[in-house]
Amino acid sequence: MLLLLVLGISTSLAARAVPKKGKKVDHRKLASAPQAAASGASSAAGWFERVSETQSAQPHWITPLVTVTPRLEQEYRFDFSRQVHADGSATQVYGGGKGLELIPSSRLELVLGVPAYTAAQRSGQPSGFGDTPFLLKYRLLAANERQGNYILTFFCGVSVPTAPAHLGTGYTILTPTLAFGKGLGPFDVQTTLGVGRPTGALHQLGAPVTSNTAFQYRLLKKLWPELEVNSTFWPNGENAGKKQIFLTPGLVLGRLPLVRRLGLTFGAGVQIAVTQFRTYNHNWIFSLRLPF
Repeated sequence: MLLLLVLGISTSLAARAVPKKGKKVDHRKLASAPQAAASGASSAAGWFERVSETQSAQPHWITPLVTVTPRLEQEYRFDFSRQVHADGSATQVYGGGKGLELIPSSRLELVLGVPAYTAAQRSGQPSGFGDTPFLLKYRLLAANERQGNYILTFFCGVSVPTAPAHLGTGYTILTPTLAFGKGLGPFDVQTTLGVGRPTGALHQLGAPVTSNTAFQYRLLKKLWPELEVNSTFWPNGENAGKKQIFLTPGLVLGRLPLVRRLGLTFGAGVQIAVTQFRTYNHNWIFSLRLPF
């Protein structure tokens, strides 16, 4: 069926391309068609050239499992996690709120997130798609490995309430974040500090402060063992005065070349709760990225 559909579309397009008898052919349009195609190819080449120049001016570390890297990336990312609770039940999260990451200009990155799908096994916990996340990065300072090996970036995250009431927050959440990274030889540290501010129900949701730090070491050019510290503090809201901290050992492999600019990066690790208050005991994380 798919083959017949493709052949049908091709035949239709070909028929449109052939002028009918008695109909005057506009040779100027025919002459401009190759120019338009060349212009499109040139625009794409210019886009990728700018991306390469942008990334060459910053450190060439790998993106950690949980900590959002201050580096500007262009890729598609899909995460899967399995959260295990104190009663032994588990919750699967597909997508992890990741998605398409683009570099539209020399200092900007735009992340078009896809709503994560939660498949719950706990009694009374609903399953379905969550809110839609977006992220804007603005790189303030950067130097590659030959010029200082550091980076400073500002984030602005936005969570749009697209999920049903029993699955989402019901309010837009803005999360300004400052991210920094510094490398020393094969070792690097990447860290972020942000505050999530909802547009409503502050007394319930609170404005949690999130801090994530990843310590990485590069082995054999492609292996990146890491240890992350993922922390959340609630100064207000229903969880006022509580804190949640996870230690996350993991390993990321990449970037592996596939075709032309397209590459493959994947990683795995586990979050382990080290505080008395926690929303789950531990969380297995698997991450797949296709940088281009």
